[in-house]
Amino acid sequence: MYLQDLELKNNTVLLRVDFNVPLNDKYEITDDTRMQRAIPTLKFLIEKGCKLIIMSHLGRPQKMLKDDGTVNVEKFTLKHLVSHLSDLTGINTAFCPSHDINEMSAATKDLGFGEILLLENTRFHKGETKGDEHFAKDLASLADVFVNDAFGTAHRAHSSTTIVARYFDNMHKSFGLLMEAEIKNANRVLNGAESPVTAIIGGAKVSDKIKLIEKLLDISDNIIIGGGMAYTFKKALGGEVGNSLCEDDYLDLAKTLIEKAAIANTKICLPEDSVSADAFSNDANIKVCNSDAIEDGWMGLDIGPKAIEFYSKVISDSKTILWNGPMGVFEMSNFSKGTFTVAQEVANATQKGAFSLIGGGDSVAAINKAKLSDKVSHVSTGGGAMLEFLEGKPLPGIRAITS
Repeated sequence: MYLQDLELKNNTVLLRVDFNVPLNDKYEITDDTRMQRAIPTLKFLIEKGCKLIIMSHLGRPQKMLKDDGTVNVEKFTLKHLVSHLSDLTGINTAFCPSHDINEMSAATKDLGFGEILLLENTRFHKGETKGDEHFAKDLASLADVFVNDAFGTAHRAHSSTTIVARYFDNMHKSFGLLMEAEIKNANRVLNGAESPVTAIIGGAKVSDKIKLIEKLLDISDNIIIGGGMAYTFKKALGGEVGNSLCEDDYLDLAKTLIEKAAIANTKICLPEDSVSADAFSNDANIKVCNSDAIEDGWMGLDIGPKAIEFYSKVISDSKTILWNGPMGVFEMSNFSKGTFTVAQEVANATQKGAFSLIGGGDSVAAINKAKLSDKVSHVSTGGGAMLEFLEGKPLPGIRAITS
């Protein structure tokens, strides 16, 4: 069931969003991207004349308790988001600071059609992350319709993302517009993507991306490897990687993935050269060397110019592109060229007609920092959720709506 198919007029809608935004020490929002991405769904529901009850988590308050064992309310309360939400929607937003059913019900009763109520951080309730049935039932009792637009938490079977959906039949629950777009775009990569298909996989560890790479072997023409994980592959092939990040326990697995790629007729692209440094610091001594001939005491922190040239050509020739993970330590300016060149090449290919999906926190941060997010097809809001979706895992938050 899609949002457009629901009967919404004069109904109360319980909407789960992902407003897990960063705050500074003055509790000011420093990046409102997640809120911005939810606005189309909010406006759609408001224009339908709904009473709109919004719920979200913020941070991991249960893992950052105060000395007395209680939740740090001031640091994680959603009241810090109320004013900005009002500005984004143009509607004065009410706030309920409690999960007590009587207080939530009273706040809902005071709500007019076309108005918004924001509930307190769902993770302030001790049962939220445990999938507490009672909490979910309390939330469900507030509304006629449940809409899940929080793709970033779709891989969690929490009360407000998954369990709550059990209390609504298929005619009274759906994905939001953002969630719908996330699923549609991920499926476009996984099912019937136009060739050549290129997956760009980076990051620190092969162990974090094993299942993703195995899945991509079946659908990709090229898999570009960058970041620290490249050196596990290089060492597995007999290379010397110096002090580069390398998972020795996964050398045999890396060899196996290369063998499977050959059988699947998928090209594994490893960086021919690297920008190496004698310390993990932007101020370290730097030199370019072959990625399989890095001296002891030196570490590869970015792909080198030959790798950049080759990777750029592969990306330029692609019709479908998935990017998950940076090419190096792009947070340091001296080791950022590989990542930002890839970002530009993905944008260029998109402008020529390729479909591009950016998923994963570091890739999203890089595309945003490069100011190219509007030049690619889709930038996912879900890091772990997108990774698991692409791996082929069933996500509880999605199954709760479709089952």
